[in-house]
Amino acid sequence: TPVGMLYVATRRVDENVWARMVEIVAPNLQQVAPVWEDGKVEHPGEGAMMSRWIVPVDNTNTMFIEFRHVNETEGATPEWWGNRDIMLPGQLPLETYEASQRQPGDYEAQVGQRPIAIHGLEHLGATDRGITMFRRQLRRGIRAVAEGRDPDGLFRQDGMVVPTYCNDTVVHIAPAETHEADQKLMRDTGWKLAQSYLEQPPFSNGQS
Repeated sequence: TPVGMLYVATRRVDENVWARMVEIVAPNLQQVAPVWEDGKVEHPGEGAMMSRWIVPVDNTNTMFIEFRHVNETEGATPEWWGNRDIMLPGQLPLETYEASQRQPGDYEAQVGQRPIAIHGLEHLGATDRGITMFRRQLRRGIRAVAEGRDPDGLFRQDGMVVPTYCNDTVVHIAPAETHEADQKLMRDTGWKLAQSYLEQPPFSNGQS
């Protein structure tokens, strides 16, 4: 995106295709689409449930600064999401090592890489493309700062609304005749939705 990266995941829910888009606004802002979406009701793009800045404290520790977005419409946002004492699932260590192996979450994926990840020990594959893209983006930003330029994602204009793209969208599209054809249909649908949002950012008016 013009401000970072966006991933698109699609899922079939009966006669609907649910497209979930989560984004990074460079260099360290993460926006996550609502985890309570079920894809059963068709609707246009609905914005992020959370904006989270991931701030390094030192070489091995990170601090989260998190804004939770709560819809003013009664019942639109689960009550637990408004409780600051309840953490999003998968962000904290589980009670036992066995539980972490059987039900790993974001925490295990991050901590399991060692306190400092050694890239030379990795064996990245096609499904790790997002990782390599993000690392290249970070390196470009570091080089830009070293050369006295602004990195991507930095806006200095007063009052400017930064376009964002994180959303859940559910569209009514009947399944294709075969599983393989339906998989392609879902991929194409997600891609087209993402392209349309990139061309016309859904939340560029300051609303989400």
